Amino acid sequence: MIKICLFNIKKFLFKHIITAVLGIFFILLTSCKSDVIPKPNGFPRLEYKNAIYIPYSSNCPYIFEYSNQTIIKLKKDSCWIDIKYPSMKAAIYLTYYPINGNLKNQIKQTEKMVYDHTIKAASIKPKFYLNKKNNTFGTLYKLNGESATNFQFYITDSITHFVAGSVYFRTQPKPDSLKPAIEYLEKDVTHLMETFKWK
Repeated sequence: MIKICLFNIKKFLFKHIITAVLGIFFILLTSCKSDVIPKPNGFPRLEYKNAIYIPYSSNCPYIFEYSNQTIIKLKKDSCWIDIKYPSMKAAIYLTYYPINGNLKNQIKQTEKMVYDHTIKAASIKPKFYLNKKNNTFGTLYKLNGESATNFQFYITDSITHFVAGSVYFRTQPKPDSLKPAIEYLEKDVTHLMETFKWK
């Protein structure tokens, strides 16, 4: 009787020890994974409303159309304008200069400002613009890479008026995260140039 009891106890213990050993082995096997690799930082998806374009006119010698997503600020005692995009932390800055036989110098100065960004810009693509109907011509420069500005441009009638423009973001230049905003602003800058007229 005692032998049967001892046998049952041994059988019971053996069964539970095997179960415990297998359980520990299973836990060790499933918990052995490679080191956790942190995921790279993600960027929120940037989506912007479609622009509705509004005519802009002031005492300055030009008119153009601008997006209703912006706030326009005319600098006091000048025809310099800031077109601000609050949702993007960006702005288009327009500076007006009357031409007094110095068109070449104004163009050179604008080009110098563009090519000063070659340190950070991966590439600079000029796009020439001509509108005989509006008597406007100029160049739009698209700067790719981590330059401080993504667009620089100028518009002139080659005789009397010259306007230089630039686009800046109030944030660290990261082309991947800013791509949707850059594409949006490219449309707005192009529209501005296409609707630009002299009074």
